[in-house]
Amino acid sequence: MSQATYILAGISYYIVSVIVIVIFLNLINRHEKKKYQDEIITLERDKNLIISSSILSELNKVEALVNNEKLQESYDDWQKRFKEIKDVEVPKITDALIEIEDCFNDKEYKTLNEKIAKAELEIFYVKTKANFLLDEIKEITLSEERNRETITKLKTKYREIITKYNKNKNDYKEVCAPLELQFENVDKLFAAFEVAMESNSYEEVGKIVKGIDDLIGNLGVVIEEAPTIILMGKNLIPNKMKEIKAINERMISEGFNLDYLNLEYNINEADKKIQDVFARLNVLNVEDSIFELKTILDYFDGIYNDFDKEKQARKIFEEYIRKIVVKANKLEKINNGLYRKLDVIKYSYDLTDDDVKVIEIIKQELITIKKDYNEIVDAHRNKSFAYTRLGKEMERLNVRLSKTEEKLDVALKSLGSLEEDEQRAHEQLDEIRDILKRAKTRINSYKLPLIPNSYYVQLSEANVAIKEMVKEMNKKPVSIKTLNIRVDTARDLVLKLYNTSNEVVKTAAMTEIAIMYGNRYRPVNKNLDLELTRAEELFYKGEFKKALENTIRAINVIEPGVHEKLLDAIKK
Repeated sequence: MSQATYILAGISYYIVSVIVIVIFLNLINRHEKKKYQDEIITLERDKNLIISSSILSELNKVEALVNNEKLQESYDDWQKRFKEIKDVEVPKITDALIEIEDCFNDKEYKTLNEKIAKAELEIFYVKTKANFLLDEIKEITLSEERNRETITKLKTKYREIITKYNKNKNDYKEVCAPLELQFENVDKLFAAFEVAMESNSYEEVGKIVKGIDDLIGNLGVVIEEAPTIILMGKNLIPNKMKEIKAINERMISEGFNLDYLNLEYNINEADKKIQDVFARLNVLNVEDSIFELKTILDYFDGIYNDFDKEKQARKIFEEYIRKIVVKANKLEKINNGLYRKLDVIKYSYDLTDDDVKVIEIIKQELITIKKDYNEIVDAHRNKSFAYTRLGKEMERLNVRLSKTEEKLDVALKSLGSLEEDEQRAHEQLDEIRDILKRAKTRINSYKLPLIPNSYYVQLSEANVAIKEMVKEMNKKPVSIKTLNIRVDTARDLVLKLYNTSNEVVKTAAMTEIAIMYGNRYRPVNKNLDLELTRAEELFYKGEFKKALENTIRAINVIEPGVHEKLLDAIKK
């Protein structure tokens, strides 16, 4: 490609790029222009909507209603404010929009943005004033319709209240006078409403409507709650208080201490609260009255539970008052018997003061328990406390007594077992000597070529242990701990000797049978013959176990499983 061609291509690329940029900038400019045009149109439309026909129409309605000085003043003020918006503030906005159009035509976009923002703010401000003015005017023009609708609803509600009152008049005996007076007040307010509407006193009308609404609302609550208040305050609570007083007096005469319930004071306070509730009911104030009366009722219901608890506590107390003293005396008698024998027990069984300290502890605990018991009984006789408290104290005392009883049981078992251990030691001495005799008989029951040295060593140890056991049994005082050790040692050594005797005899017998069984194979196997000869030598030396192992190993080569056959032979 020639140089001219390259130059021509570069120029073409440059021209195309310029054209594209120009088109792009033109499109951006057109978009910006369209955006500003739309904003100016929107501002113009919003300005035109400020002065709506609604304001003029509502002002004309008010003009027809003016028939007093106050309404005239309001009408003049609204006219003045409307005129200011129409003749002063809207023209200012018009001038601002003209300036915006000039800036747009001159393409002064930076200034244009500022002026648009300022105009939007001004339009919003003036539009808000116009809307606020319209709402104020409508308060008058729509008040008749709105108030008529409200009054109609209130009259319907009022008729329902009157109907309910007349149907159930007996339920309102305590409050008939104030209710009927309030009905008259409501009727007067309904009449006043009509007068105010006729004279277009709309400010006064609003106050009257609110007053009627408040009165009827309160009447509705009173009509709903008064029967319940009267029933609770005049019947349920007084009857319950009368019944509780009677029960209280009867229980006191039966020996119950009910001072902690503070009934007299609480009944007086309940009377005061009921009087206050009815004083407020008389002026048709029932706020929290049902709640207060229900609280009083719940309190007196709880008193019945307190009475029941007292009766139950009395049963518990009377049960424990007999049970505890009998048990305490019994335990004290047993413990005192042990206490008197304490020196003899300590000497007889070589006990230290710490070993028998529990007897002294139990003695002191029983003294304290009886002292506390007597104090509770004195409090009962003096009627110092309620049975609920006395019952709990007796329950705690019974728990303490049970723990002391457990300690005494453990002490009795522990000290009683000392004598039992001593007696058991004498019985076991005979058993141990019998086992020793059986061990000797067993070892002599088979004609052994030689008795192993281990047998004589164990025999000597067993005899020494038996002598030590006898020696300990003959001591005065006897130490049961040491005696038990001596008994255990002697028994273990004698049992060991018996097992050894039994094992030696069984092994020797099995060895002899095995050698005799193996003799049949001597002519056919020299190794077997040598092994059996060695086994015989070990047998005559008293090494029966080794002799048996050699014999079985030798025979097992020729006759596998011979060990089981030999065992069967021994059993037979």
